[in-house]
Amino acid sequence: MSRTGDLVVAVWPLAGFDKLLHYKVPQKLVDGMLPGVLVQVPILRQQRGAVVREVDVIPDVPVARLKYVSAIVHPHPVLTPDLVRLAEWMSAYYAASREAVIEAMIPAPVRRGVGAKIEKYLALAAPPDADALEKLARKAPKQHALLVFLKQQTRPVKKGLVLTRLGVSAQACATLVARGWIREDARVATRVAYADDFGGHEIAGQKPITLNAEQAAAAGAIQDALASGKFSVQLLCGVTGSGKTEVYLDAMQAALAGGGSVIFLVPEVALTPQTVGRLRARFAQHGLHDVVVWHSHLSDGERLDAWDALASGRARIVVGARSAVFAPVPDLRLVIVDEEHEPAYKQDETPRYHGRDVAVYRAMLARAVCVLGSATPSVESWVNATSGKYGLLRLTKRVDDRKLPLIHIVDMRKEILKRKGATTVSDVLAEKLRVRFELKEQSILFINRRGYSSSMVCRVCGYVAECDHCSIAMTYHRTDETLKCHLCGEQRAAPVRCPECGSPEVRWRGLGTQKVEEIVKRILPAARVVRIDADAMSQKNRMRELLSEFRLGKIDVLVGTQMIGKGLDFPNVTLVGLVDADLSLHVPDFRANERTFQLMVQVAGRAGRGDRAGEVVVQTFTPHSMPIQYGRQAEVDGFLTEEIKVREAHQYPPFRHLVLQLFRGPNAEKVAYFAEHWARRVTELAGDVVEIRGPAPCPVEKIKDHYRFQVWYFTPAVTKFVARLEKLRSEFPLPDDVFTVLDVDPTSVT
Repeated sequence: MSRTGDLVVAVWPLAGFDKLLHYKVPQKLVDGMLPGVLVQVPILRQQRGAVVREVDVIPDVPVARLKYVSAIVHPHPVLTPDLVRLAEWMSAYYAASREAVIEAMIPAPVRRGVGAKIEKYLALAAPPDADALEKLARKAPKQHALLVFLKQQTRPVKKGLVLTRLGVSAQACATLVARGWIREDARVATRVAYADDFGGHEIAGQKPITLNAEQAAAAGAIQDALASGKFSVQLLCGVTGSGKTEVYLDAMQAALAGGGSVIFLVPEVALTPQTVGRLRARFAQHGLHDVVVWHSHLSDGERLDAWDALASGRARIVVGARSAVFAPVPDLRLVIVDEEHEPAYKQDETPRYHGRDVAVYRAMLARAVCVLGSATPSVESWVNATSGKYGLLRLTKRVDDRKLPLIHIVDMRKEILKRKGATTVSDVLAEKLRVRFELKEQSILFINRRGYSSSMVCRVCGYVAECDHCSIAMTYHRTDETLKCHLCGEQRAAPVRCPECGSPEVRWRGLGTQKVEEIVKRILPAARVVRIDADAMSQKNRMRELLSEFRLGKIDVLVGTQMIGKGLDFPNVTLVGLVDADLSLHVPDFRANERTFQLMVQVAGRAGRGDRAGEVVVQTFTPHSMPIQYGRQAEVDGFLTEEIKVREAHQYPPFRHLVLQLFRGPNAEKVAYFAEHWARRVTELAGDVVEIRGPAPCPVEKIKDHYRFQVWYFTPAVTKFVARLEKLRSEFPLPDDVFTVLDVDPTSVT
């Protein structure tokens, strides 16, 4: 490229402020200057990273006054064109700085300019003749040993490993290279998350299966959408075990055949190995490297390799948790959001985006097809589908006509009367556990609370062990006899006597996964019972190892939290127990009914996925509540119809957007004062586009020594309202010890 004048680019600096800056481009960098490229630029005598927003722009100052771009950090753009536009939308919609959005999109090692790991390999080139080899053995035995070793190898070997094992110096190796007797090659090292096969035992099927009529109809509709080259969203609503994954795979095949790329999102890291196994089994003809793993548990090296494989176009499929929606894939044709209803898709740190909603918007920008899949769709997606905004595809039967599990509802009020006291595992559930164990079948028990019990209380004076820094009871962990706060991490030894009155009558109250695990071991002393929760899964790959053992039949009963309540497919599981279905029901959240129904149906769906019929035992103190009754029949349409009526009557989402603003600080009165004044100013500034409720103390009023107040905003126009709030932020400075956070479309209001 030849130019008569300097090329000027506009960049987004990663330097702590939101402003487009202009720079000249030196001639040597002109050819690599594209939108989305990461560059180094001088800012206040420092070199800072920046992303190119536009190329060949007219600056608002004379070109001669502009500084030059210093370097291009990566040969590939760090943001594709659709990601550049997505960053602008996210910044405006989620009230986040562009820098925060860009940092969420680009992995940290990429932003830091870390290069690929280079490994050197040695191979025989043109070895010396026999006489020269014999002479070398006398004069340079180490060089001779290296030549002999390489002569025995059928392919290049790692230089560092060989030199260390043979005791050969780098200088001796360099001498042989200089003589042309051996060859030294440099290769980009590929780390485990990109190259490793996730285990053949995780693979559900090596070859495509014949789709049933419902699956074929759904797959055909998605293929038609792909062929049109237009943006569309398809909600795939299928009962648990109906074969939604096979429909996904069929759609992916079509997208890949058309030369496109695919993003496959799952809500939990635990589901990634199983999903990767299935994808690699199906698309092996493209090479294993076509499937890249992307989630928060990757090391920096693994993350860099994954990013480079996608940005370079070497890989065209990425599977991972919510951040995989930002993968820099070229020619995006298909985005799949599995278990789209899951709150795990919501980011709880700035930028507080929802992975599902961002996936839909990115698909729109790329003119791709977005498939949202769930057995229990979110109210928002269901309204969009039934109103015609999204396509609606239904799978009403399990594959091979397998029956849905039989669900037993156990009224725990009657159990208490029968046993004359509180109980954790009902007689019904205990007996069914024994029967399934004797039949050599597997069971899963689900309790959505870690620890041994929810609190520790004195039976004499009523003292409850509470966190000193948060307004919640501490959780008792029996394994190490500690009390832990699951909000701030505070930990202390569990008391043997009441700190208030000195009584030894200090007991646990409530239940958690540890307690359930202990009770099951008493019921089934010969069984292997394993607990899966965040406390037990602190080691990397531990979850994957245990799930592999469970699949192989080495574990009889799994006890776990929501980590095992969704998406996993184990054919030998014939019993599922929901130990306390009320935990998600009686919380101050308008989504409580929806969460309880989804939990019940999803957990029940883990049973009876093989050739044997399944059973589910649901323990509850409110057996006649709406979500329990609809969940008993897995009646999605009926539940959603009733829930939508309630939402519409109160104008809750999706009929209006909810924006939640949190104020926090160490002084409760001060926080409340500024929250009230802020709410009044918002009423004056934006009262025409918003209904304001609050401020009021949060359900959990104190966390980490900070008191918390919240304001609810209900608005039909998020972007317009957020713009006014941003204007108010600049006009209404808060004191240094009062902090505020804005959460658009929150999934939790506690």
